[in-house]
Amino acid sequence: MAEVTEEKVEVKVKEPREPLFSKKNKKLLTDPLADNNPITIQVLGICSALAITAQLKPSIVMSISVIFVMGVGNVVISLMRNIMPSKIRIIVQLVVVAALVIIVDQVLKAFAYTLSKELSVFIGLIITNCIIMGRFEAFALGNGVWKSFLDGIGNAAGYGLLLIIVAFFRELFGSGTLFGIKVLGDPVEKTGLYALGYENNGFMVLAPMALITVGIIIWVQRSRNKALIEDH
Repeated sequence: MAEVTEEKVEVKVKEPREPLFSKKNKKLLTDPLADNNPITIQVLGICSALAITAQLKPSIVMSISVIFVMGVGNVVISLMRNIMPSKIRIIVQLVVVAALVIIVDQVLKAFAYTLSKELSVFIGLIITNCIIMGRFEAFALGNGVWKSFLDGIGNAAGYGLLLIIVAFFRELFGSGTLFGIKVLGDPVEKTGLYALGYENNGFMVLAPMALITVGIIIWVQRSRNKALIEDH
């Protein structure tokens, strides 16, 4: 009798690919805007929030710059994560972010020289922004390119959102302007709100008021979401 052997055929079932904008991926974008904001929750990047938020325009430019640096930087670090020696990873990360910051600086000098002069040293200080280095270490080194890109854009957007909110109130109440345009009236000719006795609050354009404004935002955020309040 002929022996009949049955061959077991292994059928590999491919797992469905995760959608580009799945629920988890969307959270990478949306969480840093509110419940995991880099400034109000993680308490990172406070220095620039104090330094450049006296006016709205420089704050928006800084926000866009950080979004570019973090988005591209996270992608580069993610691509290099398997070939990067762990002993020199910090040096590699600094080189990557420094190269991207130089690109931003040169673009600003070429197309927005006045703003470049206003931001001056603060553009260079993006290199040492703890949010960027933190996301390189905490996320890009352990995740794929797409997730790393979303994480970088999300955290940079959350950072930029706070800069813009703080700058809006500081410029409005400190100078009576937005983007340099008088919106409350003319303080010299006493038109608009100034005709009613309103005066610009000079304290708003000073760095301490940026810290107070951030503190108020943190208080409002935790008042709305009790889960963010830490137990002591």
